[in-house]
Amino acid sequence: MNTIRAEVAAEQAAHWIVQLSADDPAERDTAQAGFAAWKAADPLHATAAAGMENLLRQLNAVREPAGGDHRPARSALAAIAPKRQRLRQLAAASAVAALVLTGALVSSERPAYLLADLRSPTGQWSTHTLADGSHLTLGSDSAVNVRFTAGERHVELVRGDILVNVAKDAQRPFIVDSKQAAIRALGTRFTVRRDDGATILSMLESKVLAQVPQHPAVVVQAGQRTRITDDGVGPLQAIDAASVQDAWRARQLVVDDLPLAEVLDELARHRPGQLHYDRAQIAGIRVAAVLPLDDTDKALQLLIDNFPQLRIRMLTRYLVMVDAPVKK
Repeated sequence: MNTIRAEVAAEQAAHWIVQLSADDPAERDTAQAGFAAWKAADPLHATAAAGMENLLRQLNAVREPAGGDHRPARSALAAIAPKRQRLRQLAAASAVAALVLTGALVSSERPAYLLADLRSPTGQWSTHTLADGSHLTLGSDSAVNVRFTAGERHVELVRGDILVNVAKDAQRPFIVDSKQAAIRALGTRFTVRRDDGATILSMLESKVLAQVPQHPAVVVQAGQRTRITDDGVGPLQAIDAASVQDAWRARQLVVDDLPLAEVLDELARHRPGQLHYDRAQIAGIRVAAVLPLDDTDKALQLLIDNFPQLRIRMLTRYLVMVDAPVKK
């Protein structure tokens, strides 16, 4: 838990460091006051900020000529307009370095993911033919464990989402375990996703039996989707199964009147590094679009083209800021 809090604090510190290098003087002033208040709110914030600023000073020192100005990063970011572009680049570099370090630290605490039988890295998909002839496609940043016995075919979804095309075998049921539920099928096609303490099940063909411990089992038919939690199987909603399958095949995100923040959540899952945005600031923007998940840079450009009020700053390939600044 402490490591996760440290990662969150590092991401927030990176956000503030970048805001301190904004082109608009009013934005910099606002960021300066907000940064000070944020650091004072929690000792962990102050520690994260100090580490970020120290890294920025080191980068600055390396790039300054001998005898140059080695003032602390906060002062440099708040002043000297001619050097702002260079400082913005340094801020982005320091943010990325810190996020990489904290990300590696958190990953070391997820042995189940790292040791999974099958994995797909961020931004990549992989399809596997299992021993029984079933086909399993792993989405971006996903992992599964596979265990087949004489009486059962068992797939544990460790992380992310999968598309399953089950080979028929009446003697051995095919079961996907998603932590919240055991999803049992004999021969069918469906997708399963782990998402914020829930399992999202989308049926494309045939049917499955979804079982949550201590709750009645529920039959989910083709063309239905449900959100499963520890409290049981949620309401069944109608979906266009063909469209879902086509989106998987084309690696697309198809959204219809979805909040922009949720769209960015999904894009963030499919790109390395960090995609930063203020959910409250963009709360009024809703999206209906088809976006490529295998080219998130293009997806972001499509959002800019369709929402001129958005500003997307790609500080580096691994640190992107999205906001909707108020026009003055």
